Amino acid sequence: MAFRAFFGLPVENFSTETGTPTNAVYGFTTMLATLMRDREPTHVAVAFDLPGGTFRTERLPSYKGTRDATPPEFEPQVPLIREMLDAMGVAAVDKPRYEADDLLATYSRLGREAGLRVLVVSGDRDTIQLVNEDVTLLYPRKGVSDLVEFTPDAVREKYGVDPGRYPDLAALVGETSDNLPGVPGVGPKTAAKWIAAYGGLEGILAKADDVPGKAGQSLRQHLDAVRLNRELNHLLTDLEVPLALDQLEYTGADAPAIHAVCDALQFRTLRDRLLPFVAGSDQAEAPATPNELQVVVDGALDAIVALAGPVALHVEGRIGADADAWAVGVAQGGAAWGLDLADLSSDDERRLWDWLADANILKTVHGAKDAWHALAARGAVLAGVSGDTQIAAFLVNPDQRGFDLDSVVQRYLSVVAMSPSGGGELDLGLGSSAATGAGERAAHVEALAAALEAEVDQRGMADLYRDIEIPLIDVLARMEHAGIAVDAGHLESLSDEALGRAALAAQDAYDAIDGDQVNLGSPKQLQEVLFERLGMPKTRRIKTGYSTDAGSLQELYAKRPHPFLEALLAHRDATKLAQIIKGLAAEVRADGRIHTTFSQTVAATGRLSSRDPNLQNIPIRTDEGHRIREAFVVGDGYDTLVTADYSQIEMRIMAHLSGDEALIEAFRAGEDLHRFVGARVYGVEPVDVTPEMRSHVKAMSYGLAYGLSSFGLSKQLGLDVSQAQALMDDYFARFGGVRDYLRGVVAQAREDGYTETIFGRRRYIPDLTSTNRQRREIAERAALNAPIQGSAADLIKRAMLGVERRLRDERLSSRQVLQVHDELVVETAPDERAAVEAILREEMGGAADLAVPLDVNVGAGASWRAAGH
Repeated sequence: MAFRAFFGLPVENFSTETGTPTNAVYGFTTMLATLMRDREPTHVAVAFDLPGGTFRTERLPSYKGTRDATPPEFEPQVPLIREMLDAMGVAAVDKPRYEADDLLATYSRLGREAGLRVLVVSGDRDTIQLVNEDVTLLYPRKGVSDLVEFTPDAVREKYGVDPGRYPDLAALVGETSDNLPGVPGVGPKTAAKWIAAYGGLEGILAKADDVPGKAGQSLRQHLDAVRLNRELNHLLTDLEVPLALDQLEYTGADAPAIHAVCDALQFRTLRDRLLPFVAGSDQAEAPATPNELQVVVDGALDAIVALAGPVALHVEGRIGADADAWAVGVAQGGAAWGLDLADLSSDDERRLWDWLADANILKTVHGAKDAWHALAARGAVLAGVSGDTQIAAFLVNPDQRGFDLDSVVQRYLSVVAMSPSGGGELDLGLGSSAATGAGERAAHVEALAAALEAEVDQRGMADLYRDIEIPLIDVLARMEHAGIAVDAGHLESLSDEALGRAALAAQDAYDAIDGDQVNLGSPKQLQEVLFERLGMPKTRRIKTGYSTDAGSLQELYAKRPHPFLEALLAHRDATKLAQIIKGLAAEVRADGRIHTTFSQTVAATGRLSSRDPNLQNIPIRTDEGHRIREAFVVGDGYDTLVTADYSQIEMRIMAHLSGDEALIEAFRAGEDLHRFVGARVYGVEPVDVTPEMRSHVKAMSYGLAYGLSSFGLSKQLGLDVSQAQALMDDYFARFGGVRDYLRGVVAQAREDGYTETIFGRRRYIPDLTSTNRQRREIAERAALNAPIQGSAADLIKRAMLGVERRLRDERLSSRQVLQVHDELVVETAPDERAAVEAILREEMGGAADLAVPLDVNVGAGASWRAAGH
């Protein structure tokens, strides 16, 4: 069934960010969860075949020998499926030398003898023999979701024999998938007719000489094969089972384990399907407080504005272009209050606004930046934010997925949080009022804060949380609110140019294949052109043929240049660029500015991410990327854009963390790093380092920080693996500190269970000790990458806080508007440019005390591109 799930879902669409394929896990688990929901079984087991042979292959070595090799993407998923079953509380069983079907047969007998009704789910037709009045087979007609019920009547209708006689029929007809050939010329109808006439296979064999016609002659020539088929297709019902029947009783899923597996495999919707299986989840609508919670609505405003101590705050509303707040909930000491903002008079509203803006009243919020925007849309200011349970949950485990309030409440409090009422919408009595719902969710935030902030402290990240992440919320909210001005006309012209280039490239592609206007976006048509018509070498095998994704076609073009491929790649590049430009243009608001959203809880390394639109996917070093940056301009009332970024920040952090004297020397001397490294690696003078040498060591220097292997380096540089390995060996011979650091960081992380940045950001990586080799190797690459990228992320955040503080302290009107990668963009007010440049250099350059200087590049201009450097 897992194999069917693998082929039922495209592997290229189901994998983690680190490349672990998950399609079989997802499909199989979805099928099982649906079955369990619909059938409500009292006992459940999943039987597995084990690697190696069985008593059947001992009897016939060619048994199942014609099956294709297992796809390499499937094998690593089997342990993951077993992990998922363990989290679901479902027994997994196997037995050396026997097949899963033998276990199904034995458990079917045990269940029937115990008076249970048995459902067998299998894609192997041999299990038809198990069907009787108490045993029903669910057989997949297509994929794993379309299951046919085989009862005794259904078996007789389809095959013309009783279920117990199905093995006789299969012995005569044969089973291609098991490599058991049948009697030539004998099909299911003939076999069924013989079984009825002679009373089963024993009678047929006993009277084989009496069977008439060519079919009878064929039978007599293959009697030994028929006997062997019947011997091998008989399922054993008397095995000594690994778990007794009562050990298969289903008692529910383990919520923390469900979250852990779904986080690791990045399943979000599947998580929601599995959580109802957690024991006691039907009572999970209760508030996450020790006692029954009563949200106070009457007189709530007076109670709230009287609160002076730390509180938990929840703002019900929307964010984004249509940001709005419609309810506020506050909790303290297990009590909760809720306010529907639509019910407030202007005087009441002013009282609440004053309370929210009081920085001395400390507030813990879940998603404080979202609350900031929702309140700002009503003219309110949110101040005094001292905690954010969304960020705390992220710090505790950044590799999890789903940091919205409902997901975090489910994960840490084992409570299915109540959905927001959707304030302003018609209340049909199906949920709480906006005020009550906001109060309940504030109580959840209070309970989360107690659990999560203690764990942040226990993991040594209190300073990172309170001194960097929490203060950054206000900085990011102000940047998002300000946005950056855009020249919409320039974007439109760029879009027209990109679409024009795409059309020209498409015509070039058609011309290269005699004018045939194939669909350049159709993988099927591209496969036909590339691999059949043009006879190109095959790319990576996928379910629907051979891959035509960007990476595969780039590799193919490097091996076999062709005008069609060249034009196809150009068409894709132009089309992708047009899509980026179109996405940017769609996000320009009425004020003529783009207001991207920055997130602190997406990248596990701690780097800020950008969405709606994603400004990090604008190409950096291409002409197209430069031209897109021309569209980002200084806004009305401001003078210029000033940009500042770090030079070679990852390598500087590598030098600091590794303590490699040679690298530190290069940075302190202010030399061209890659030329310096190239001279050491190749054993030549710096002036003799060629551009190719410099390019090679640059790729390797950065690649090593991301766990690049000699194979990966060879592909990147177009070298043999042996040449790439020799280059790496020479590098490590000259820079032993780097070698020792890279070896040590993984070993230390395996011992500790986590990596740590310069500023104490931890990333827990449990897969470092996984028995699954693929998951372990991915974890090792993450362990190499996390301290360097994470330290760079912390560094730019500290710089942003320093810049913001200085702008306020010096009473400047200039403002930060963008942060992309390691770059800051400031929109400067008239006569403030010099002061802003000085602040950027000082605050970015002084954001950390490293063993090497932090080199900051600063530029200014009327557009983002003109301010580049």
